[in-house]
Amino acid sequence: MNTPKPAGSGLWQDALRRFAKNKLSVTAALIIIIIAFMAIFAPWVSPAHYSEANFDDAWQFPSLTHPMGTDSIGRDYFSRIIYGAQVSLLIGFAAMLISGVIGTALGVAAGYFGGRVDMVITFLITTRLAMPVILVALVVVALIGSSMWIVIWVLGLLIWDRFAVVMRSTTQQVRNMDYVAAAQAIGCSQTRIILTEIMPNIVNALIVVATLEVAHAVLLEAALSFLGLGVQPPTPSWGLMISEGKGMMFFKPWVIGIPGLALFAMILCINLLGDGIRDVTAPENRN
Repeated sequence: MNTPKPAGSGLWQDALRRFAKNKLSVTAALIIIIIAFMAIFAPWVSPAHYSEANFDDAWQFPSLTHPMGTDSIGRDYFSRIIYGAQVSLLIGFAAMLISGVIGTALGVAAGYFGGRVDMVITFLITTRLAMPVILVALVVVALIGSSMWIVIWVLGLLIWDRFAVVMRSTTQQVRNMDYVAAAQAIGCSQTRIILTEIMPNIVNALIVVATLEVAHAVLLEAALSFLGLGVQPPTPSWGLMISEGKGMMFFKPWVIGIPGLALFAMILCINLLGDGIRDVTAPENRN
């Protein structure tokens, strides 16, 4: 006698099978996993501490001793790249979570309730869109100082607009579905309808926006650090490393090429992973 499988297990197996067919997304996921593993276990993976300097080894070309060379004061570049990934991932994901909570709450409220609630939230979104993120972030950080947590909160409070816009439009589409009307007809509370009927059916759009905002936050942090208003030395940041090495870009090209390629690879892989998850979680692709 065959034991019946839980209904959810078949869906997960089908989703994983379809995800595995997307070679780009699988490759991106593996690269992100490797970067995250190295970032989490940086003290054990890196050959030296990120601030350990040796002036005798300054500006060394990549070698067996220093796989990615050294910087102007002899710090191992490979170690600083690993610790820089730690900083980028922490800021990217933390800022995305803050902005995601704010934007999703506002967007779902506007899309579900409509009327005056929608008018007020739309006004807030329009006001936020009128402010250039990088300029506002520069002003705020310049006024209150810069540190990793200040950068996280500044970015988190500034990049919620995309969550709000997408969640508002998708909620407006879902709220008119028959299953929402059925839940309302049997007397379900609005909170229950939002949590059990609306949210599960907009999660794929939420995942796509979340991946975009992680990459967006990483880029903004790199820009702020490049301008000297983000993560402060000696804490490594890929944007700060590019800034520190720009004066030697024609003579020691690896000092900006390596962090630049690392930044490019991380952002590309995050977006490819998001595309793969979107294809798997899209309602039209579910069996």
